[in-house]
Amino acid sequence: MNNQANKPQTPEQENFEQQAIEKRREHLKLESARIIKIADSEPHSALKCVHQLSVAGGATEGTYIAIEQRIVADQDAAGAYHLALLAQNTPDLPIDTRQLIELVVNKGDNQQRLALLKNLPLPPVELIKAQILISDDGEAIGQMNAYLQINPEGYGSQHMLSSGQADPIVPLSLGNNTNDGKDFKG
Repeated sequence: MNNQANKPQTPEQENFEQQAIEKRREHLKLESARIIKIADSEPHSALKCVHQLSVAGGATEGTYIAIEQRIVADQDAAGAYHLALLAQNTPDLPIDTRQLIELVVNKGDNQQRLALLKNLPLPPVELIKAQILISDDGEAIGQMNAYLQINPEGYGSQHMLSSGQADPIVPLSLGNNTNDGKDFKG
């Protein structure tokens, strides 16, 4: 075990750490204000905002709310998909994840729906299945059926990976977005 971990901190070390925390907090406040301004003023900017949020490493509650409002105003299925996935990993976010998921299911494309099916811990399997079947897209129906055959409960990739199955997490969808190809790729 590391002996330094057991040593008490000096007042100088504590002060340095507190200053670093305050500097980080101030940086997040500035980044949050900048992202909120983008979300409030630029239509179809949700993916840009989610990307900036990721780069910043976090944000204020108001930032998440502003991004969600931009998504709803634009009916942006791609933005909804990414914010919903982010919310699945951070359950205390002040957003309505159910609304985002419904937007993707109802307004998104089949690739986004399949990505939800694979990436949400507990996806709305029947809703997704119904929308894909209605689309009459043979390729998407085949992909969905193949996935549901090995995972009939639709437990998503996290369950599949923990049970030894290898199904990669799908990054951003290339579906119906109007952000001129400025998708977050990381």
